[in-house]
Amino acid sequence: MRITRREALLFLASGWGAVAWGTGATQAAKPTNLKFSPLRGVMPLPTDGLTAEQQKNAYRQVEIRDELVLPEGYTYEVIASWGDSLGNSRLGYNNDYLSFIASGANQGYLTINFEYISARTWMQTYGAVLGTDLPFMAVQKALETGPVDAYGMAGDNPLKAQIEQIVVAALEDLGIGVMTIRQEGNRWVKSPGAADRRISGISGWRDGNYLGATGPGTLIFRKTQGQGYMDNLGTKIIGTFGNCAGGTTPWGTVLSAEENFQYLVAEPVYGDGTSFAPGTRPFTIADGELAGHGSALGLAGNKYGWIVEVDPANPQDKGTKHTWLGRFRHEAVGIRVVAGKPLAFYSGCDRRGGHLYKFVSREAVRDPQDKANSRLLAQGLLYAAKFNPDGTGRWLALTPDSPVNPDLPEVHAGGMITLPKRPAGGFAPVTKTSEVEQYKQQYKTLGDLYTGSREEQQGAILIDAHYAANAAGATCTARPEDTKIAPDGTLYIAFTSGSPSSQDGGPDERIFVGPYNQKSYEPGWIMALQEQNSEPTAMAFTWKMVATGGEANLDGGGFANPDNLMVDPAGDLWMVTDMSTSRLNNPAAMPGTGRFGNNSMWFIPTRGAQAGQAFLFALGPMECELTGPYLSDDRKTLFLAVQHPGEAGSIRKDGAKRTLEVRMVNKDGDRFMQERVVPQGSNWPAGAPNAPPKPAVVAIRRLDGQPIA
Repeated sequence: MRITRREALLFLASGWGAVAWGTGATQAAKPTNLKFSPLRGVMPLPTDGLTAEQQKNAYRQVEIRDELVLPEGYTYEVIASWGDSLGNSRLGYNNDYLSFIASGANQGYLTINFEYISARTWMQTYGAVLGTDLPFMAVQKALETGPVDAYGMAGDNPLKAQIEQIVVAALEDLGIGVMTIRQEGNRWVKSPGAADRRISGISGWRDGNYLGATGPGTLIFRKTQGQGYMDNLGTKIIGTFGNCAGGTTPWGTVLSAEENFQYLVAEPVYGDGTSFAPGTRPFTIADGELAGHGSALGLAGNKYGWIVEVDPANPQDKGTKHTWLGRFRHEAVGIRVVAGKPLAFYSGCDRRGGHLYKFVSREAVRDPQDKANSRLLAQGLLYAAKFNPDGTGRWLALTPDSPVNPDLPEVHAGGMITLPKRPAGGFAPVTKTSEVEQYKQQYKTLGDLYTGSREEQQGAILIDAHYAANAAGATCTARPEDTKIAPDGTLYIAFTSGSPSSQDGGPDERIFVGPYNQKSYEPGWIMALQEQNSEPTAMAFTWKMVATGGEANLDGGGFANPDNLMVDPAGDLWMVTDMSTSRLNNPAAMPGTGRFGNNSMWFIPTRGAQAGQAFLFALGPMECELTGPYLSDDRKTLFLAVQHPGEAGSIRKDGAKRTLEVRMVNKDGDRFMQERVVPQGSNWPAGAPNAPPKPAVVAIRRLDGQPIA
């Protein structure tokens, strides 16, 4: 349930162990556990230490920098950026989750996710960064009339060959990378080693380095006959893409989450779990758009949208997709590993109306550091969360025996829910209570929606997890973009946005409301969830919203759209934001979130007088998203990814900038206008005039060599 800031303080004091908001009326002081002087951003904050009148003066004129801005006494070095060599390939595009696993003194493996292509900037800068040209203009001209089924084209069609050139380059820039790094003095640098490699979107396509799979989904992959499209590769899988959030296991492997795969391949499946044909996700190329690049090579859509496990220390490990963890738009990994108990794995589906999921292994953990624990991900059961408005909840099993009992359309933002469509396959929007009642009469259990043996039905349910969870009555949530476990077992969940979409619907408005009961609340929340008796296998839980995005004068935390989370050894939270590029520094963007400036990173203490208040730690370069924060074991290095700088404006030409008039409100509610100077496009990380912007991975440190957290 939603709580006020004052209630949240009482909640923290009760010993529940979650984040709580301090009162907005008290002038913020630097918390004793805060090791940095917070940055001053573009808008008044309860933590900026200024009076209301001082806020009006301080924020009346602001100039944004095309730079990764850190507090005084901190610096960063770029370890690698897009196009740099890595193994027998290159560093990919739009780096996201980062994991660092030490392999010795002052050295280790940095594993990097490469999520997607920012089409406009990628196409404009490809030649300059990689020194070769692709036929972008020719293909765009040929496709002016619209998308095409590139896979279905005749083999001797010259356009097919040109499209293949582009999609192979794009898929090579996606996936996972393992890079050996070492520390020279205070700096982390690349140190090429035998384990360095890329697992890209085309691994296995020509080189035979297929990914593998475990669990019931493999029964569907092995099909040679069915309702839909099959690639005839069995359990061999070509590539991984959409790699967004992730997690690191206690036994030294990395879990990579495949998120927005629906842009690359066909997402819908039939009742037997087989895919829609590649042509249903046609190839598209235009200014700012590139899609269907997996379909252009004939990739089967049901093999994407999984969690991929990789052992960075093993050069022979090409990656394994664990189908018991479900197929959906994964962007969250939380792993709870307790000796003597089954493993619990948490993840979220980052779509509007997506669910929170939990996998419980069949067998118990013996030694948390034993690499044999990977087998636990191959047997177990997947659940989806059912939230109650009173702050309780339970886990619903996703099995053939699970009852069909969807929530009604009217409880959701947008007034719609999507359910499996039978026998046609895919899904259908439902907007009326009568339609839900009719659906429940026609289908009693999930097994009625999926075909084959019981084991094959289970595989198909996992492949169609989002729509199966809708049918089972799991709660539609607000884009769960990360799940992280605190030392005390509390699960923190970042819900990025409560706005609905016309295709996917939106969150349950009994659960996801703003500080003043606003519906379709865009700025987002952080939730704390605690399992009953703190048991990983518990089927009941309690939950509370413990941080809410939004403007400070409207009882928000001063940030918008929380995304990746990091829990430091003390149990405090670090969070990065995910405001859409189209809304950054756009005062006209709905609903007012364009006033927040660039995406940023925040520290949220979970104890002490300022528990729950958000302190600004970093501001990103233009049009970027900060992603994948990861703290080294000695706490002296914060690895961070800077994703898609210049995503909309591409190269900043000759120092171009514009001036905006932005409405601001101080802590007393007084309105004033801000003059904001904003660079157009980006030259980060080089910083040189007219340099192409490039996604990059950085290492942040304190100049005095002390721990960051």
